[in-house]
Amino acid sequence: MKRKIALVTGGYTGESVISLKSAAVVEKTIDRNLYDVYKILIYPGDWHFLSASGEKIPVDLNDFSIRIGDDKITFDGVFNILHGSPGEDGKLAGYFDMIGIPYTTCDQLSSAITMNKGYTKAIVDDIEELHIAKSLQLFENSAKNLKRVQDELTLPLFIKPNNGGSSIGMSKVKTWEELPEALDKAFAEDKQVLVEEFVSGREFSIGCYKGKGEITVLPATEIVSSKEFFDYEAKYVAGVTEEITPGRMSDEEVALVNRIIAKIYEKLNCKGAIRVDYFLQHETGKFYFIEVNTVPGQTETSLISQQVKAIGMEVRDFYTELIEEMFII
Repeated sequence: MKRKIALVTGGYTGESVISLKSAAVVEKTIDRNLYDVYKILIYPGDWHFLSASGEKIPVDLNDFSIRIGDDKITFDGVFNILHGSPGEDGKLAGYFDMIGIPYTTCDQLSSAITMNKGYTKAIVDDIEELHIAKSLQLFENSAKNLKRVQDELTLPLFIKPNNGGSSIGMSKVKTWEELPEALDKAFAEDKQVLVEEFVSGREFSIGCYKGKGEITVLPATEIVSSKEFFDYEAKYVAGVTEEITPGRMSDEEVALVNRIIAKIYEKLNCKGAIRVDYFLQHETGKFYFIEVNTVPGQTETSLISQQVKAIGMEVRDFYTELIEEMFII
């Protein structure tokens, strides 16, 4: 008997567009000899399965089931590819925990914490060899906080929504005159905002996952952007960014990064695949942590897909490992 897998996509934020693109790739790549896949779309007040004939079949939220004709379909597990809320912030994880369905991503607590950039940095701060840029976490857009940023931090700065993804609402500030507008932009996306000092370095993004009981750190991708930073356009518009996989690092740098990434995965109690963004500082080569993404994109050109292929692995087999891992008690 093939296992029935719910492929969860959509979402409540602007990242739903990326989530749908990721889901389309996962849907056609998953090994159909092993799994029956049902794509479940989750929107506010509208959770449904779209049948082959285009019929919208509602999800029964009592047990996360659907009914196709006379058949009730229940799921053995969930492949979560829903970026942002509620798939990446722990809300879905908590729901699936309550009804007893396993899923491919982090548990409720780890998802909620890692969605918050400031809290994540506080937890990983004591990992040996890991460095963090000086920052402030703001909970309101006030004149008092504006002055606090100017008093405590040094230009240039990165301003970013604390719980956002895909670099939406993010700005680089070079002068104090630019700060109020950047804060307005970030607070329009989130009730919490992170203000960080700029670190000059080479930027990388690296995948890590647990499969067959083992943590695997994938080859890092070096991000060379024609933009000043890896913003939404740099991430999703072709030709704006050069992505080099594996990234240009010495053997010593690779060993350093792999040590740190494995520790981040364990410290945050991650499950499934994650992607960590980091800098290697120009002057020192020090590892500066940026953020962790616990539901990384799975489009055909996504960084994780590039990195999986770089180790000579088929993406289909990578998905099989993620799915099988969630059934290990």
